[in-house]
Amino acid sequence: MGFLMDGLDTDAEAYDRKYNDRDLVKRILGYFRPQAQRMLLVALMILATSLANTALPVFISRSVDQLASDPQNINLGMIALTITILASLGWVFNAIRQWQSSQAVGNVVLKMREDAFDAVLKRDLSFYDQFSSGKIVSRVTSDTQAFSTVVTLVMDLMSQVLLIIILIGYLFSVNVELTLITLALAPFIVATALAFRSIARNTITSSRRILSEVSSHVQETVSGIGVAKTFRQEQAIYNEFLDVNQKSYRINLRTGYVFSGIFPVLNIIAGFGTAAIVYFGGVRSLEGNFTPGQWYLFIQGIALFWFPLTSIASFWSQFQLGLAAGERVFALLDAEPKVVQTGDTKLPNIRGEIEFQNVDFRYKDDEPVLTDFSLHIKAGETIALVGHTGSGKSSIGKLISRFYEFQGGRILIDGVDIRSLDLADYRSRLGVVTQTPFLFDGTVKENIRYGKADATDAELVSAAQRVGGGDWIDNLQNGLDTEVGERGNNLSMGQRQLVSLARVVLQDPAIAILDEATASIDPLTETLIQEGLDTVLEGRTSIVIAHRLSTIRNADRIIVLRQGKIIEQGTHDSLMQGGGHYAELYNTYFRHQSLSYIENAKNL
Repeated sequence: MGFLMDGLDTDAEAYDRKYNDRDLVKRILGYFRPQAQRMLLVALMILATSLANTALPVFISRSVDQLASDPQNINLGMIALTITILASLGWVFNAIRQWQSSQAVGNVVLKMREDAFDAVLKRDLSFYDQFSSGKIVSRVTSDTQAFSTVVTLVMDLMSQVLLIIILIGYLFSVNVELTLITLALAPFIVATALAFRSIARNTITSSRRILSEVSSHVQETVSGIGVAKTFRQEQAIYNEFLDVNQKSYRINLRTGYVFSGIFPVLNIIAGFGTAAIVYFGGVRSLEGNFTPGQWYLFIQGIALFWFPLTSIASFWSQFQLGLAAGERVFALLDAEPKVVQTGDTKLPNIRGEIEFQNVDFRYKDDEPVLTDFSLHIKAGETIALVGHTGSGKSSIGKLISRFYEFQGGRILIDGVDIRSLDLADYRSRLGVVTQTPFLFDGTVKENIRYGKADATDAELVSAAQRVGGGDWIDNLQNGLDTEVGERGNNLSMGQRQLVSLARVVLQDPAIAILDEATASIDPLTETLIQEGLDTVLEGRTSIVIAHRLSTIRNADRIIVLRQGKIIEQGTHDSLMQGGGHYAELYNTYFRHQSLSYIENAKNL
C-alpha cells in the first residue's frame, strides 16, 4: 500500500509529539478512574451477556442431540421458550452494558474536552501567533469526539475477549481435536491485522491533520469574508479550498482503502477455518465419534469465535483512529508553555511601579525586538509610547501584561519580579484596551461586565456613564441592553471602543495599558473616546501606545522608541524644543492629525 502514501503527507504542528501505545492507553485509563463503579457494572454485564450468548448454542446443541436420540419425549415448546429467554437475556444484559458504557464514555469525553479547552485558555499568546486557531479548534471538538471511538472499542473488546474465553473452554470439553483446528488459524488472523497497524496509524494521523486544515481554512474564510468580497477574491478563495478539500478527499480515500482492505482478508482466513471444521466435523459425525448436536455446536461456535477474533485482530488497526485523536489532544494538553512563572506571589495592593531592567525580547530567535532595554515607570505615572511601526511599542505592553516571555533581564512590578507573581491575581488588577476592541456576542451590558463579573447593575451603569459623560449610551438602539452581534458588528468602531473603555473603568485596575485605535471615526465620537481615555488614565499607572496628539500631550512622559531602544524621552514641549525624532514625528504625522481634527470639528 505504499502507493497510497505518495504526495499526501500533512505537516505536524511544532508541538505535536509521538506517544507509544502503552503510554496512551495508560493515560486514557486515567480518565476512567472516576467511572470505576460504572465500569464495574459494565464488566458484570459483559460477563452476563457472554454467558447468555454462549449458553444459547450449547442449549440448542443438546436439544438437537436429544431430538435425535429420543424424539418422543422432547418438549419443543419448552425448547422454544428457553431459546427465547436466553436470547432475550443476552439482549437485556447487552442493553444495560451499552447504556452504562455510553454514560462512561460521555463522561470521559466531557472531561477530556474540558481539559482541552482549559489548555487552550492557558496557552500563551505566542502559541496563537504560531498556530492556526482553526486547527486548535479541531482538536478540542472533532478530535475529542473521535477519541470516544477508541473508548467504545475498548468496551467491545472486553466483551469479545470474555466471550472467546468462555466459548473456547467449553469447546475443549467437547472435542479437543476440532478446538485445536479452530485455534490453529487464530495466529494468522492476528498477524494479518497487526500488519495493517503502522499503515493505519499513519493514515489516521494524516486524516486528522487534514481535517483540521479544512476547518482552519473555512474558519479563516468566514472571518475574513468582508475583505474577500471587497477585493473580489471569492473565486481565488474557492480555488484554494478546492485544493485543500481534494487533499482531504485523497487522504480519506486512502483511509477507506486501509479499513476496507483488512476485513476481506480476515474473512478469507476465517472461511478456511470454517471449511476445515465442517469437513472434519462431518467426517467424525459420519464415523459415529461425533453427535449431530456437537457438530452443530462447533459450526455455531466457529461463527461466534471468528467474529470477535477478527474484531480483536482488526482492533489494533481501528484503534489507531482513537489513538491518533487522543494523541493530538494530549499534544495540546502537553504543549510546553513559553511563559513560565517561578512563583505565585499575590500583591495585596499594587501601586503600579514598573521597571524594565536590561530586558531582551524577541518573537523569533533571529528577530530581536528589545535589546538590553531599561525603563522605569513611577506608580501613577502616565507614559505615552511613540515610534514607527516595529519600534517595540506594543511589545512593551504585552510584556507588562505577561502575555509573552522575555529572554533576558527582569521586569519588576512594585519591586517584585513579574515571573514570581500569581498571574490570575496580577492580571485581575491589569486593564488592557487593544487597538481593535473585541466584543463577544451578547449585550453591551454583558460586554462591560466582562471586566468584573460580580459587578452590580448600579456599578455597571455608573462605569458606562463615566465614559464620555454617558451620552453615547443614548445613541444605542436599546441602551445597555443592545445586542452587539458577532465581534460587535452591530456597533460602530467608535462605539466598540467606548464599550471597551467602560469595561476597564468598571474593572478599576491598578495598571492600564491602552493601544489607541487608528480607525477613522467622527470627531464627536473621538471627543467622547478622549474623555473616556482621560477617565481610564486618571489615578493609575498608564501605558498608552499613542496615536492621538491630545493623549500624547497630556502624558506625564513621552517615550520615543526606535528599533527597540529609547532614543528620546520627556514632555511634549521639551521634546519639541530638542528638535529630534519626536519633533520629526510630530511635524510629519501628529501636526497633520491635529489640523485635520480641527477642520472636522468646524464642519460639525
